[in-house]
Amino acid sequence: MVAHLGEFAALLTTIFWTITALSFESASKRIGSLHLNLLRLGLAVIFLAVFSTIRRGMAFPVDASQHAWIWLAMSGIVGFVIGDFCLFQAFIITGARISMLLMTLAPVFAAITGWIIMDEQLSMRGLFGMLLTLTGIAIVIFTRTPDKNRNTGEIRQKFSMSYPLKGIILALVASAGQGVGIVLSKFGMKGYDPFAASHIRVITGFVGFGLLFSIFGKWKELPVSLRDAKAMKWLVIGSIFGPFLGVSFSLIAVQHTKAGIAQTIMSLVPVLIILPSVLINKERVTIREMIGAVIAVSGVMLFFI
Repeated sequence: MVAHLGEFAALLTTIFWTITALSFESASKRIGSLHLNLLRLGLAVIFLAVFSTIRRGMAFPVDASQHAWIWLAMSGIVGFVIGDFCLFQAFIITGARISMLLMTLAPVFAAITGWIIMDEQLSMRGLFGMLLTLTGIAIVIFTRTPDKNRNTGEIRQKFSMSYPLKGIILALVASAGQGVGIVLSKFGMKGYDPFAASHIRVITGFVGFGLLFSIFGKWKELPVSLRDAKAMKWLVIGSIFGPFLGVSFSLIAVQHTKAGIAQTIMSLVPVLIILPSVLINKERVTIREMIGAVIAVSGVMLFFI
């Protein structure tokens, strides 16, 4: 297991993110994505501070270098403030299952960013994998519907989106945020402690959402969200398995294996989330959507393995 610590950490991250996606979908539909992001990151700051005090003897990552702070802070802005805000908005519009399917494009953005920042090479097989992933996503989000010509009465098949375009765009921005953010994290972290590195990202994200709250005058609405018991239950569960355990283990993964391999394993969420979506959320999943999810994830695997 030690020899494959990065891969094992990535697999745990996948399980954690499946739990957190379902939890945050429920919470975001009740209190909105802006409130959810501020509260979950606030909890994560506290969780990581307590954990760091016990593990490292310091509540905050004051031993981090300037290089680590700059790049990890950038990762926090890209991944949390931009990426996760869009992701939780997509949860509200299209649901966690479809949003996480679109997140399979994160490795594509990670590979491109890794090529730009760290000179990681892109192969022809990787490009084919990217095309396969796009094909799988297209199978899910596009459907053929009959269209009757008003003049001739002829019925033809036309392609249309199965889900709202706004939700699709938000999920695509979120996937870019995650893919770029994970590479910025690896570049900034290097040999630094992954939990402390995660703490820097979370602190930056919390400050970023705090500024958004001030800009949009949302602070007066916060007590209403805090009184929503059901939302708070899902918020706590999602915060434990998301920005605390999930993000930290994702950084362990990229620290001990290639960013592409880690991101490949972590992209299995769209497949893992199908069963709980059916059993817990009572979603109706078609064979076409299941096939599309498998093809998309297969493309991600081909992209890096």
